[in-house]
Amino acid sequence: MRIKASVPRRLFLAANLVFLLVVALLCIAPFINLLAVSFSDKTAVAAGEVTFFPVGFTTVSYEFITNTSKFFMSLLVSLRRTALGVPINLLLIILTAYPLSKSRTDFRPRSLFSWFFVVTILFNAGLIPTYMVVKSTGLIDSVWSLVLPGALPVFSMLVVMNYMRSLPKELLEAAYIDGAGHVQTLLRVVLPVSAPTIATVTLFAFVDHWNSWFDGMIYMNQIEKYPLQTYLQTVVVNPEEFIRNNTDLSGNLSKYLSLVSARTTGAAQMFLAMIPILCIYPYLQKYFTTGLVMGSVKE
Repeated sequence: MRIKASVPRRLFLAANLVFLLVVALLCIAPFINLLAVSFSDKTAVAAGEVTFFPVGFTTVSYEFITNTSKFFMSLLVSLRRTALGVPINLLLIILTAYPLSKSRTDFRPRSLFSWFFVVTILFNAGLIPTYMVVKSTGLIDSVWSLVLPGALPVFSMLVVMNYMRSLPKELLEAAYIDGAGHVQTLLRVVLPVSAPTIATVTLFAFVDHWNSWFDGMIYMNQIEKYPLQTYLQTVVVNPEEFIRNNTDLSGNLSKYLSLVSARTTGAAQMFLAMIPILCIYPYLQKYFTTGLVMGSVKE
């Protein structure tokens, strides 16, 4: 039998729905405004005439950023970095989290290694020592300088470790009784039931590699080897100098100087950088909350 909601209950649900819609619109509005700015004339943007619809529709900001071979070279560097970095992150996270999820009787130095990794979150050697290590190992101007220094994200490892600790011991014992070793137990039992948490840290790793720009600025000496975010950052900071120094755009120098501004190119940059995240996030979103919550609680 269905119980009819009371009037106060229906009023509360209606007010709650309106409140959530307002919050959602407030979250979406800045992105709509950025999209409108990226397609608007720079004079209208400077005058503050652009809100949620383009004024003086133009795609010159996107042409300015993409009409050069360096853009596609930097895109390739970012794709290579992500293709290498995410699998390496996941491999090291899983290989580190699994033994640390064991009890002290099964893995006696567990506490020692756990504190070792926690200390790396609290303290950092600093930028100069890190650069000296990367340089001394010959990684400068290499894609590996963007991947190896952060090969093991400790926070993500702790999330996965806590989730593995929360798994029922009977599940693992059943695998051992059936003759499975640690490798088979990890591959056939632990990883399949850890899919939500693995998907969550995969999203973390992808976003971190795709959005990172500062390490590319430090470890790459040639603009042709910049990852996409580093390249776009140089474009947004000083677009006029970028145009003058870019031979691909030399024939259209006066055109771009008169039609683009730092704000319009900045908006275009944000949307170009967000496209891969917007494509991947919907597929991993259903695991995100579940994996994060389950991985943050332990018995």
